[in-house]
Amino acid sequence: MTCMQDKPESGSPTSLSAPRLRISLAFRWGLCAYSRARPEKDYAFKGNFVLQDLIENGQSMRTISLPRGRQRLHAMPTSTGYEVREDEIYDWDGRKRGQTPFTVLQHTISGTGRLRYENRNYRLQKNDTLLVLVPHNHRYWLAGDERWEYFWISMNGEEALRIHKSILSVSGPVFRLQPATIDHLADCSLRLIKGAASPGAASAIAYEAAMALYDDVFGSHAFAEKQSVMQPVIDHIGANLDRPLPVADLVQISGLSRAHFSRCFAESEGLPPAEFVLQQRLQRAAKLLTKADFLPVKEVAILCGFEDANYFSKVFRRCYGITPSQFRTTGMYANLRTPARRGVRAPDDET
Repeated sequence: MTCMQDKPESGSPTSLSAPRLRISLAFRWGLCAYSRARPEKDYAFKGNFVLQDLIENGQSMRTISLPRGRQRLHAMPTSTGYEVREDEIYDWDGRKRGQTPFTVLQHTISGTGRLRYENRNYRLQKNDTLLVLVPHNHRYWLAGDERWEYFWISMNGEEALRIHKSILSVSGPVFRLQPATIDHLADCSLRLIKGAASPGAASAIAYEAAMALYDDVFGSHAFAEKQSVMQPVIDHIGANLDRPLPVADLVQISGLSRAHFSRCFAESEGLPPAEFVLQQRLQRAAKLLTKADFLPVKEVAILCGFEDANYFSKVFRRCYGITPSQFRTTGMYANLRTPARRGVRAPDDET
C-alpha cells in the first residue's frame, strides 16, 4: 500500500507521530458522482461549484491510502486534501522532506500563507496557487496568529515532474489560475478521495490535474505571442552563455524599446532578463557538474560565463544550498533539470 501523505520533515517543528495530511469526509457522494460524470466544459460554466461545496461542508479529516502498482506510472498522486490552519505550527522545508522527487500544488482559498523561495519572500493570499518541487530550497509556513485555508494535490512520476518543472520555469512558484481551472483541480482532488481505487485510476486523475494546470499556464494566446516575440532573444542567450550578455544587446535583438522589452520578457519568462540569464548559466553549470565530472570547477565556471570562480561558487551556493564541489560529489540534486528560480539577483545591466 502507498500511503497518500507528505513525509514529515526530520527535525521540523511539524514532525508528527501520525500523518497530518487529511481530507474532508463531508463531501456528498451525490456531488462526487456528478463530478465524475459531467463534461469538462462545465467547469467554466459552473464556476467554483466543487470548491464552494468543499468550503460550505466544513472540515472533517482523514488520511488517504492507495495500492501500489507493479509498474512505475508517469503521474501518481502522493497526497491530496483540504485544510484550515489557524494559530498553530505549520512549517515545511523543501530540503528536509527526503530525496524522492515530488511536487506540491497548493491553492489558497482564504487567509494567508508564507513562502520563501530561495531568497525571495511571498505572502500567499486568496486565489494564489503555490507550486514547489521537492527536494528544493524553499519553505512555506503559517505565520504568527494568521489563518490559512487551502487544498492541495501532491504527485510524482516522470511526466508529472516534467510538466510541473516546465510551469515553474516560466511562472515561478506562485501564480493566479482561472476559476474554471481551480474548480477542475478541486474536482480532481475529490475524485482521488472518493473514486480512485486503483493505481491506474489515480494516475489518470493526477495526469488530468497536471494537464489542467498546463493548459491554464500555457494556453492563452497572449502568452504564446509573448513567447514567440522573445524566442530570438532566448535562442541568443542559449547559444552564448559562455560570453557576456548585457541587457542592452538583448534589447537590440528584440527590436523593442528597453522598457517594453523588460516588461514583455518578464511576462513571457517569469523573470527579469538579467536574472533569467543567470538562471540559464546556473542550469548549464549544474549539468556540466553532473555530466562532465572531468572538468575542473573553474573551467565549468568559465564555460558558463563566470570569469570569477569564487563569485560562481558563491552564486551557486545561494541557488542550490551547497558549493559546486559538494553538488558534484553528493549528487543530491541530480534529478533537477533546472536550478532554483528567483533565488539570486543579477546585476541590472550585465550578467
